Amino acid sequence: MESKLEELSAELSAAALRALTDDWRNINYGLFQDRMRPPAMRLSSATGFLGRWMRGERAIEVSRRFLLDQPWGVVLEVLKHEMAHQFVDEVIGVRDETAHGPVFQRVCADRGIDGGATGVPEASGATDAATASALDKIAKLLALAGSPNEHEAQTAMNTAQKLMLKYNLDAVRAKAARGYIHKHLGAPSGRVEEASRFLAAILSEHFFVQCIWVNVWRVREGRAGSVLEVIGTPENVSMAEYVHSFLDHTADARWTLHKRQHRLTGDRDRRAYRTGVMMGFLEKLRAERKGQQETGLVWAGDPALDEYYQRRYPRVRTISRAAATRTSAHAEGREAGKRLVLHKGVDGSKGSRGGGGLLGPGRS
Repeated sequence: MESKLEELSAELSAAALRALTDDWRNINYGLFQDRMRPPAMRLSSATGFLGRWMRGERAIEVSRRFLLDQPWGVVLEVLKHEMAHQFVDEVIGVRDETAHGPVFQRVCADRGIDGGATGVPEASGATDAATASALDKIAKLLALAGSPNEHEAQTAMNTAQKLMLKYNLDAVRAKAARGYIHKHLGAPSGRVEEASRFLAAILSEHFFVQCIWVNVWRVREGRAGSVLEVIGTPENVSMAEYVHSFLDHTADARWTLHKRQHRLTGDRDRRAYRTGVMMGFLEKLRAERKGQQETGLVWAGDPALDEYYQRRYPRVRTISRAAATRTSAHAEGREAGKRLVLHKGVDGSKGSRGGGGLLGPGRS
């Protein structure tokens, strides 16, 4: 572990501190109405904490090891947590209660910040019997959707989607208290490809999560990037993680097959083909959603999720949509996407990249 601490050069450390300071300013503006003065920002070699607000020195310290070991999104959640401590101290002026007392908890809850001792969000492991039963049925249906019989596979996928829709509709109608979490999917990249934007549209339109592209800092590279954040219930975020991994892996697998069938030697058309796959699958899901609406199952969103999203990102109003490039590779990818059947790997031996989330590993 000590070798990891030595990996961050003075130049990269300085760049990370600048990125933390920039994000402090953005968070202060977005969540705290610009009501705080910038603190000193430091990296610490101490290992007894992830981050800490130091009132006397007006400083926020972040563990260097934590910075190296965790994705930037997790680091930012800890930064927000420490900023909430700063806000309670310097703006509200409450100093006569415990560090994570009622005032601090309210400040965090109002802004979608984790108020736990570490500041790192953790999903509750508790799942009620009805939810567990519904998720088990969905998993079994997605396993059946891997059938070589095309009609049987499509029927299983349609039934799984219908069950997911009904499960979420019932929860919203019952106004059941549901906790929400967020997770970053995929690796940060300097440029968001069209295929990734269509994949985000698939998740937000059909898998009961909110999606937003967020800026992150790539600590070891000393460069900025973007990554997809999904927000929803733990069950829906886990499903979205599975779908994201499945589609990303499958689009690459179909491109490899397309290259072999057409005896292509390069990857010039890879991006266009992958975009076509995502667009075709999105069109397929939209058509199937119309059929569900005809049976009375109409998804109008989750108001509580919308409210949580607005607490996390109060100044964000719209998300840009992708506009696909029209080429022959795109058209062929689009047709391949329309034939895709989302399914779960039965034996788990062929995993999609990054794990399989709620439903276990997938296969193409």
